[in-house]
Amino acid sequence: MTATAPRFGAVSLVRLLLVTTVLIGTVLTVLSGTASAHAALTGSNPEDGAVVDTAPPNVTLTFSEQMGMGTDSIRVLDPDNKRVDTAKVDNLGTGSTVTYSVGLKPGLPDGTYTVAWRAVSADSHPISGAFTFSVGAPSETTATVPGQQAGGGLVGALYDITRYVSYTGFILLVGGTAFILACWQRGASGRPLQRLIVHGWLALTAATLVLLLLRTPYTGSGKLADALDLGGLQDVLTTKTGAALISRLLLLGAAALFIAVLFGTYAKRYGENGENAEGEAGEPGKNDLTFGLATGGTVVAAGIAATWALSEHASTGIQPGIAMPVDVLHLLAAAVWLGGLTALLIALHKAPSMERAAIQRFSRIAFAAVVVLAVTGIYQSWRQVGSWSALGGTSYGRLLLVKVGLVAVLVSVAWFSRRWTGRLAERTDPDVQVQVQAEEATGTADGTANGPANGTGNGTENGIPAKAEATAEPGTGSGPDTAAATTVVDDAERATQLDRQKAAMASARQKRLRDADPGRTGLRRSVLAEAGVAVVLLAVTTVLTSTEPGRTAEQEAGRAGAAAAAEPEKTGPTTLALPFDTGGRNGQGTVRLTLDPARSGANVMNIYLDNAEGKVMDVPEVKIAFTLTAEKIGPLPIVPVRAAAGKWVADPVLLPMPGDWKLQVTVRTSDIDQTTVDKNVKIG
Repeated sequence: MTATAPRFGAVSLVRLLLVTTVLIGTVLTVLSGTASAHAALTGSNPEDGAVVDTAPPNVTLTFSEQMGMGTDSIRVLDPDNKRVDTAKVDNLGTGSTVTYSVGLKPGLPDGTYTVAWRAVSADSHPISGAFTFSVGAPSETTATVPGQQAGGGLVGALYDITRYVSYTGFILLVGGTAFILACWQRGASGRPLQRLIVHGWLALTAATLVLLLLRTPYTGSGKLADALDLGGLQDVLTTKTGAALISRLLLLGAAALFIAVLFGTYAKRYGENGENAEGEAGEPGKNDLTFGLATGGTVVAAGIAATWALSEHASTGIQPGIAMPVDVLHLLAAAVWLGGLTALLIALHKAPSMERAAIQRFSRIAFAAVVVLAVTGIYQSWRQVGSWSALGGTSYGRLLLVKVGLVAVLVSVAWFSRRWTGRLAERTDPDVQVQVQAEEATGTADGTANGPANGTGNGTENGIPAKAEATAEPGTGSGPDTAAATTVVDDAERATQLDRQKAAMASARQKRLRDADPGRTGLRRSVLAEAGVAVVLLAVTTVLTSTEPGRTAEQEAGRAGAAAAAEPEKTGPTTLALPFDTGGRNGQGTVRLTLDPARSGANVMNIYLDNAEGKVMDVPEVKIAFTLTAEKIGPLPIVPVRAAAGKWVADPVLLPMPGDWKLQVTVRTSDIDQTTVDKNVKIG
């Protein structure tokens, strides 16, 4: 009968790998901080920090890729934190330009306005941000927007961990199945690989359901309680990401049927010894079933991989028509390599014996998978990074270098595994069975021969004593029959115990023969090292997929750098108009003040006064003061000189540093009538 090896090794190893992957995913998610979105703000009108004379009719935002916008996606807030936009977002994009606009209410007063946006980029990642612009001059107060970035906090961490689990489940499911069908068909009837594949399916299914529930708070409020919001779930189902997750669940249903056939009909036909019910393993019936399962499994696996490619970053940006199939190939190659590696590790630790040819087949398949990974990875790197400067100057580029380093380590360890494969003993399964049967025969003969010598010759079968006949109780009328029946039952129990002992002894002998091969022992160690590096590699890859690509990061940095570079070059005067009323006769008027060049250092100030009719107004005295409240500088008094009727000049006006200065103008129209008006002015 079939020997049953102890269950501790495989079950513990699978659990250890699953727990390790979750723990490393958690640690890397925490270390990586909030996931950066893949879309970036590349321009705006007005620009960040701009000071405009009059309020614009609308605010426009330009992004690096398409965005999912709603009525609350762009908000414009006044200094009192009140919304002043029309809550109607228009798509002004044409061609490759992605521009959105929101209208502003008419008659906005002077002050600093805050533009805040929150939306979902085309690659399913949330994006948020804010900037300010001023009308007339900056005000003392500005609106307050939430400081937490979209997709951050507890919900963001849980979402990233769940994504890591989903990648892990996909790799175990696809890689384990590919290992059985392409390398070691006999493993279909073994519990260790069955558990590995089923665990992969369960992990991917559970992670997909959790991602579907977390999608609402992840892209919206950030509150975990909103995961149970049915209205939000309905909204998610109408998005591209929601459709991809539902499609993944349907494909996982098809995968469940595939697994049932693999571990049912296919495992029975193949058998423990690699034979089907009709004959040898190489007969056409079995080849047809293997081909059918391989074809169907490839279609289902490619469909599941496509749910990532069609909803995440491969679906947007440059060359999406090429990037999506390349992404599918990249995911499938990674699953075949890393998932097959895990299956090989389980088989080496659990299976009593394994053909050298199966290991060599996996070695060739893994090499082909690495080649596919390299080619598709180079294309993806070029597409996401875009330049050598982004490779070392952005978070995405640095993570990519870490990933490349881990792949190099993994390939190096795999080279040692190939060397150990070459050193494997040429012992085949029939050779093992012959040795096991010889040892069993020796043990059985010894047990039978020693039976009588140990005082068990009377009523003994194969050295195992039979239970003495039971004495019938008086009055039963069936004493001899009852004793005979009891003896038969006891003999059956003894035979079952004997079979179990034989199975355990056979398993122990096979384990000794297996472990006696130094090549197999070395291979197990090197494959275990490969699996450890693969776990870390998968974690880094998960963080990489949620990090802003180098190409868009450089675009955003270039926009910010251009704005910063343009700011010091700003020339020309700043003009302010300050109405005043001293309260006396003819006390109403306007101060028109020009400060040139409105930068730190020396400036020239010209002051003009007009009365209520707009004519020149001559007053006896005008005084000026500047205060930089943030740095506790001032007030700095400025004494202008009367140059003509209604005109005053101050030269130079020395302002020690840039910032938002408070300008105070005091106007006296008579001996007792005067007033002070103030306004903020930005000094560069």
